[in-house]
Amino acid sequence: MPNTCKGRDDIIAVSGYRSRAEQQELYETSVRENGAEFTASFVARPDESEHQTGLAVDVGENKGNVDFICPTFPDEGVCQSFKNRAAEHGFIQRYKSGKEHLTNIACEPWHFRYVGFPHSVIMEQHDFCLEEYIAFLKRFEYAKEHLFFQSEDATIEIYYVQAAEESTVVPITNRRKYHLSGNNEDGFIVTVFHEKGSEYSGGIYE
Repeated sequence: MPNTCKGRDDIIAVSGYRSRAEQQELYETSVRENGAEFTASFVARPDESEHQTGLAVDVGENKGNVDFICPTFPDEGVCQSFKNRAAEHGFIQRYKSGKEHLTNIACEPWHFRYVGFPHSVIMEQHDFCLEEYIAFLKRFEYAKEHLFFQSEDATIEIYYVQAAEESTVVPITNRRKYHLSGNNEDGFIVTVFHEKGSEYSGGIYE
């Protein structure tokens, strides 16, 4: 993605996947060096970090002496271009200002999370953080109205299936191309891709 915004030489990946041991060491080191209050705002406890999922990456300006916990990533220049185009590639700025009461994490302009397209675009259009988006999608249960998104070459159908206690049968409206993921709470998000001209091409996007 840095190459998309012509930032190959100006933006670096500071931190990607971390094991539990690495997260534990980072957390304990931050508590010693920065204090408990700072650490609670910027460093997740072991087994609560998105970095352990492999879906998160911290990026920063390539200017030497990069802060591993809070790298510089301003809202200007190539960094702003990166942020503007992140959603096209399935990424969101995970922790934004004004969402702290929902995420329990301070604003982190450098922390990006992969949620996949078109979810990233819908979240940006509605200014949703991940917690808000998960709650929003529960409106679109399988047996009710579904959410539709029109891309250049497909009509994308999105709906929610609540998990049963023991096992869950997840209905798929088109098995040729779909993504299935848990919502980390109580069910599944189904993303189905229909070719343009199919019976779903007239679906609505809300």
